[in-house]
Order: sequence, then structure tokens, then C-alpha cells
Amino acid sequence: MKKLGIIHLSPPAHDNIMKFGNYLEERKAQLPAEYAENCIDYNSLKSFLKSDVYSHSIKLENSQKLQPFAQLVSERLGQLQKCEVAFIEKLDAQVARATEFFEKQTQSLTSSATNESTNETAMDLLKKIITLERFVFLNYTGIAKILKKNDRHSGLSLSEPYLQRVAALPLVKAEALTQLKRSAMSKLNNQTPDSKPSPIMVRSRSSQVNPSSALPPTFVGPNQKVLVSLSGPHGTDIVGAVLDCLARHPCDIDDFMLSRLYHNVTFGVLITLQSDNVAVFRDLAEAAQKWDATLTYDIPDSQATEPLIREQKEKIKKEKRTSATSTPVYIPPSLEEAPYSERIKYAATILNQNGLNSTFLSEWTHLLLKHRISVEKMIRLNRDNDKLSCADLRLSVPRGIDMSALRTELIGLSTSHGTDIAFQRDDVYRKNKRLVVFDMDSTLIYQEVIDEIARYAGVVDQVSAITEAAMNGEIDFKESLRRRVALLNGTSVGVLENVKQILTFTEGARFLCRALKKLGFKLAVISGGFMPLALYVKAELGLDYAFANQLEVSSDGLTLTGKTIGPIVDGIRKAELLDVIAQAEGLSLKQVIAVGDGANDLWMLNKASLGIAFNAKPRVQEQARARINQKSLKYVLTLLGYSEQDMEELGANN
Repeated sequence: MKKLGIIHLSPPAHDNIMKFGNYLEERKAQLPAEYAENCIDYNSLKSFLKSDVYSHSIKLENSQKLQPFAQLVSERLGQLQKCEVAFIEKLDAQVARATEFFEKQTQSLTSSATNESTNETAMDLLKKIITLERFVFLNYTGIAKILKKNDRHSGLSLSEPYLQRVAALPLVKAEALTQLKRSAMSKLNNQTPDSKPSPIMVRSRSSQVNPSSALPPTFVGPNQKVLVSLSGPHGTDIVGAVLDCLARHPCDIDDFMLSRLYHNVTFGVLITLQSDNVAVFRDLAEAAQKWDATLTYDIPDSQATEPLIREQKEKIKKEKRTSATSTPVYIPPSLEEAPYSERIKYAATILNQNGLNSTFLSEWTHLLLKHRISVEKMIRLNRDNDKLSCADLRLSVPRGIDMSALRTELIGLSTSHGTDIAFQRDDVYRKNKRLVVFDMDSTLIYQEVIDEIARYAGVVDQVSAITEAAMNGEIDFKESLRRRVALLNGTSVGVLENVKQILTFTEGARFLCRALKKLGFKLAVISGGFMPLALYVKAELGLDYAFANQLEVSSDGLTLTGKTIGPIVDGIRKAELLDVIAQAEGLSLKQVIAVGDGANDLWMLNKASLGIAFNAKPRVQEQARARINQKSLKYVLTLLGYSEQDMEELGANN
């Protein structure tokens, strides 16, 4: 059975407290007089219920309990039977009158549509069809409401069987009117005399959309949400064209977004219609033609029409629910978000100083598709006049995804292409980090300071071998430090000053620290090296904190003893110190970044919300949340979403 696309005229917010009879009269007053005269007279039926049915209801009052119950029920049911029969007869008569008028008007509209001698346009015909649809809606609503009122006060349940009978009437089936409306909309779309074809198309998940029509679904009316999108080569003119059309018609703008590719712009607007005036879509189609644009619509089925009839039909025939009921479309809080529920937002930074080649980008995209990860935004971070080398993506990731397996795949892809991929939660803390903790050796500076001291002491080969084993996690850090420092016994303290003179700061280290300070960051170096050199690095880079191991000096202050004093700054101690600094600054660990390269940095890399393995050993790269394998430390800023243009501004002297 085919149903008419009844438009759901939900009362506005202020009408929610209005009595339904007044609401119905208000809507009837908006119809032509002849239509209003043939509508259900809700108020007269309500008056009959009050005067006759209510007083004979089987819902008894406390004051009537003294009368014998059987006698009271008998009297009430006898009178109620007569009243209910009279009520149904009155309702039948009004339904018959409305149905007769509806059939007469449908026949008249059909004749007008097929009569080529009439001067009536497709738009005129469509307006009359919509008026008749309003008539049907108001009548069906009036019938449903008065039956519910009768059920409530009489104690009987007549609504469902009566509405089942009404659903079979031409007034509700309205197959001819439905076909007529579709035909009128199709003709309206093709009315483009003396103009080039419009580049309009329809895209929708709604089962009610006619793909060949420039208009949205057959059933569209008040409170219907429609996503309108206009794409074309005229920039801001596209925005103005859409907003100008919407300003001329009653609708609410719920959200909008703009995407630009050079001159080409796509402007999307999510609107809620306030009336069933489809002229807004005609105007949008004309605007698309004017600006050589492509117009698309997306109609969420969750806002689909004919809700009252569907509700009643489903109550009557629950067992017959089929695939005809469309799946609701999830509307996200913002048009910029992927239209899927139960997702988590992540940011991915992809970086290769030599350029992001198409092979990598293709494999990267296939990996996202494999895990059903949607791309919501793609932003180029490097300069426009250079080839693409750094991009920031906002991703919509399904809940329940195996992040461990995904990370393994990301590392494999990253390694095979020499391209860094940083994957992190895209939340309020991403751009609100406030503390960066650095390792020193092979991170802020290129050298390993203990190797440089050993070079002066003539034991560099032995120390380097132990250092390498420790950095790869083959030897416990405390044990490796004890062995290496022991080899320095008797070395002149003056060696430390010599080492300071040869230290080379990592590319981008000075710039990164200056930029971070401008952004309000606190900075610290926590090193497994030695305090004199850590303090030198702190002063050179303008850091706020420095922690490292303290070498023991002979009583005359001239030579190293081959021992350390105080707590050993190993991996666990580094994480503890990171926590202490964060607490001292009143910061959450979600606001902390850690950067390091060695196995003894893993504890602090995992303690911070963003742990970055910078040109790190393989084991460290496997376990760190993010990796940077480029030459410069400045790329730490890209992981926070800053572009090279941002960096240039941060690097300016001001």
C-alpha cells in the first residue's frame, strides 16, 4: 500500500503549551477557505465528548463508590454505548466529507496537469499539491488526536482499529497525488528555457530522493533538515549566493563550513526548513546555474516525513516492519566531522623533509581505509612554494580499534618510506601543552658528553662501546654509567670546560626553544650526562630546569675520582623528575611533551602525554608514541599542528 508523503507540521516551541484545538484552527486558517470548511471539526467533536461521553465514562470517581458497583457499571455502559456510537457516526461523517473533498481536488489537479491548454506552471501546480497535503495532514492529525482523547476519557481503546480503517482510505493512501507531485517536481527541474543545463545533482541516503531531480525528496516540509552544498570556481560569490537564497526563505541555519581549493570553493549549509515552500530549492538551482556551480543535497532520513502515519502503522503492524523503514543518518555536531557516531578524534602528522611521495600517500590512505578511519581535515604545514613535505590530518577513528596493531602497521609504513607518522588524540590538550622535557645527549646536542670526556682521557673506545650497549638497552643504565665513569678516574676537571667548547647543538634546537618560550612553555633538560654540561646547555638555550648526574671530584678539586655523587639519573629517575617539574608548574601530565633518543628515555617518553623519539634507536622508536627522524628539532612544532608560516612568525624578532 502506497502512502502519501504527509508533511510533519510540528508546532513551534511556543505552541507546545497551546491546546491542540487552537493549534488546529490556526493551521486551518492558513488554508484556502474551501479547504478549511472541509477539514475535521475537532472542536465540535471535542465538545460532544465533554457533554456526552465524559459524564458516562467507566472511569468512576470516589464519590460514586457508595452506589452498588454492578448497577453503576451497567448504567454507565448502557449510556456510553449510545454516546460512543453517536461519536463514531459524527466522526465517520466528517471523515467521509474530508475524503470526498480530497478526491475531488486530486482529480481536479490531475486534470489540470494533463491539460496542455492551461497556463498553469509546474511551480503553481506543486504549490496546490502541497496545500492539499497540508489538508491531509491536518485531518489525519485531528482524527488521531480526537480518538486519543476519546480513549483516555471513555476508557475504551478505539484509536488503533479506527486508524487502521482510515489508513486504507484514499485520503491517506493518496497514490494519485503522490505520483502527481513527483511528476510536477520533475517538470520543474527540467524548466530551463534559454539556459544551459544546470550542473545540479542530488546526493542523499534518503530512500525518498529522486536522483534525476534538482529538488530535494518528494516529501519535504517544516522541521526537515537538508544539507545544501554549492561547489564552484567563484570563491566568496558561492558563499554569498547560498546565503542570499536562504535569506529570502524561512529556514534556520544550523551549521556551515567552507572548503577552498585555489579559486574553487565548496560551501555547505545544514538548514532546518520552517515551511513547505520549496521555492528555496528553485532559487538555489538558479544560483548554481549563474555561478557555474554544482548543487547537492543530502537529506537525513532521521528527519524524514510522514511520521504520524508511520507511527500508527507500526503500532498496528509491528510484525510487518520491513526494510522500507530507512536507517537514520547520524548528524555530527559539526559539518566538518565525519558523519559516523561512536568515533574518537585523532591527529596524524605525516612528515618527510624530502617530500611526501604519491606511493607513500596511497599506502597511507589504504591503511586508513582498512581500519575504517575517516579523514575529516587535511592541512599542508610546509610552505606553499615547496613540494608537499608535511601535512596534518584530523581523523575519525572507530571506537574499539586495536591501537597496538595499528601502531605496529604505522611503524612499518613509516620505516619503509622514511616518513614520520605521529598519531595522537586530537583533544583540547594537543595545542595546550605547556612543558617540554628534553634529553640532552644526541637530542639537544649531537654528542654524547661522556664520550667526549673519554676522548680527552684516552679511553673513548672503551666508553663508546659501553654507551652504545646502554643506549640499545643491552646493559642496565646504572651499571653502564658506573663502568664508564670508573674509566675517567684521574681525568683533569678542566676537561669539562674543553668539552663545552666543542658541543654542537642539534639543528633547530635553538629555534625550537625560543619558539616554545614565546608560546609560554616551560623547558627542562633531564640528562643521564653530567651537571656542568647540562647547566651550560640550560643557559645557552634559555631552559628553566636542568637535572643530570654529578661527578665526584678529588679533594683538591683538580681531577675526577671515577665516581658519581647523589641519585643516579637513570630512566626511572627521569620520569620522576618530569612528574616533579609538572607538579611544580601546576600542570597536568596531558600538558607535557618529552623528547629523547635512548632506551633510558622510554620511561619519561611514556609518562608524558606526547613522547617523541627523535632520531632514536630502533627499540625506542618501536615503543614511543611518536617519532621524528628528520634533521631538525623544529619539527616538534608540527606535531602540535603549527605550520612553517607559524614558525616563521615565531622566529621573527619582536
